[in-house]
Order: sequence, then structure tokens, then C-alpha cells
Amino acid sequence: MLKQPFLRQPVVRTVAAISLGAIAGALGRYYFGLAMNHLLGIDVPYSTLVINVTGCLAMGFLATLSLGQVISLHPDIRLLLLTGFLGSYTTFSGYELDSAHLLQQDRLQADLFYWAGSVMLGFMSLQFGIAFAEWLLGKLDPSRETPHNRDRSN
Repeated sequence: MLKQPFLRQPVVRTVAAISLGAIAGALGRYYFGLAMNHLLGIDVPYSTLVINVTGCLAMGFLATLSLGQVISLHPDIRLLLLTGFLGSYTTFSGYELDSAHLLQQDRLQADLFYWAGSVMLGFMSLQFGIAFAEWLLGKLDPSRETPHNRDRSN
């Protein structure tokens, strides 16, 4: 029995497609963000807003056309574009696609929980991570000023 060449093995192709797409998406996000911040200034995170909106537009467009079989995309190309590139360019597009799938399945309650829960729990987790890091930095170096120990000195 002949062994399948390494690069033709499905698991290798899947990993390669997602990885290559993710590299391109991350670099695209980074450089597009730099360009947007340079053009518009950085007072408001416009680049993140534009990246999230364009990523959601592309995700909706490509997912609808490819999963609805309007256009024929090889499964590896779909993984490269949707999971790899757009998933790395903006995770928000994946979040919105998951939310749309719940709505399409008439699972409104699950969708509302997923939609609101992702935003609220994500924000609360971010705040907890910031507070924990500041607390830890204050414990490791008590002379270091953090918002956590700065408030106590007043």
C-alpha cells in the first residue's frame, strides 16, 4: 500500500490552509491598522472599527456564497479564507457569523445569550485580566505605581 505524500494528507492541508490564512490575516490587520491610524489619528480606535466591519462584510459575503454553493470553493480554500484569514483579521467576524447561524436556526434566546454574553463576559474578563496583572505587578514590585496601588496612597 502506497503511503500518501505528506502535503496531500488532509490534516496537513487543513493545518497549512488555516495557518497561512492566519498569517496573512494578522499581517493585514496590523498593517491596515497602522495605515488607518496614520491617516485618521489614534484618538479613537477607528482602525479596529473598520477592520471589524470589513471583516464581517467579507465573512458574510464569502460564507453565504461558498456555503450556499453559489460559488465553488475547495474546502482548503474556504478554511484559508474564512477560518484562517478572516478569523485572524478579525475574530469579530467569526463571532457575528456564529450569531447569524443561531438566528437562522430560530434560536433567538441562545443567540441573545451568545451575543450579549460574549460582549459582557469578554469585557469583564478583560477588566479582570488588567486588574490581576496590576495587582501581580504591585506584589512583585511594591514601588511600581499601578492604578491598584496608586488609589490606596491617596
